[in-house]
Amino acid sequence: MALLEFEDVISSRRSIRKYKGTPVPRESVLKVLEAARVAPSAMHRQPWHFVVAEDEETRVKLAGRQKWVAEAPVVIVFLADPIASPNWCLNDVGISGEHIVLAARDLGLGTCWCGSTKRDAEIKEILGIPDELKVIALTPLGEPDEDKAPKERKSLDEIVSWGKYGGKPS
Repeated sequence: MALLEFEDVISSRRSIRKYKGTPVPRESVLKVLEAARVAPSAMHRQPWHFVVAEDEETRVKLAGRQKWVAEAPVVIVFLADPIASPNWCLNDVGISGEHIVLAARDLGLGTCWCGSTKRDAEIKEILGIPDELKVIALTPLGEPDEDKAPKERKSLDEIVSWGKYGGKPS
């Protein structure tokens, strides 16, 4: 499988909600997890942990009301360790999770970042996650069964200020 140019990876990533039943090769799962492992973190504390769910029963439970999540052959749950990094663990897990979704796109796989903070207790029980860890999100991982067109984005002028808020480039 040919790898994409970085600009193509970031501009073509979409939230995928339809998956083929094709198994994801273990090598591909390891590649996306390796991308998360090498992500930067505040003071290099690496306050993350990932649970990979491949069996159908667990995926269905993790999906909850979002039944389409279980269609993917893999679900990855992102956990934060607030003891390791009380002030920055949420940011750090966000960065490592974004590494996962971009690496997946590069491999031709689909993902969809699903925030799950209202289901912490349920997800912890399903996966046997220790109390001290916080469930941040989960993503299905699999071969997309949809081809989504790019969405319109705000222009740089709408989201960037120069020098101070509202400032224009000189």
